[in-house]
Amino acid sequence: MDNYIRKASMAFAREVKQSEVYQEYARQLTRIKEQPELYGSVNEFRKKNFDIQNNGAPENMMERLEELDREYAWLRENALVEDFLDAELKFCRMMQEIDALIVGELDFQ
Repeated sequence: MDNYIRKASMAFAREVKQSEVYQEYARQLTRIKEQPELYGSVNEFRKKNFDIQNNGAPENMMERLEELDREYAWLRENALVEDFLDAELKFCRMMQEIDALIVGELDFQ
């Protein structure tokens, strides 16, 4: 990788870390990790959710997601879990927007 691009990328990553969205994600991640058993359950939920959205048949994805929500309803009722998942979702969406912006500025087909 070109040294200039590497330095610019590192500077950009530092800026992302300074954003309120990332800061909130980092706060919530720290909070939930203070309860390792709960964090483990959240990670199981996240992995299953990812697998459904990325590895399953699209025609029954909504059914499988609804089933997952029912299976983990007890977990989603926990305010700490919801705060973490909300912060994570906001951070992921911000990163998707950044990616779309960069790709949109390039002639990458």
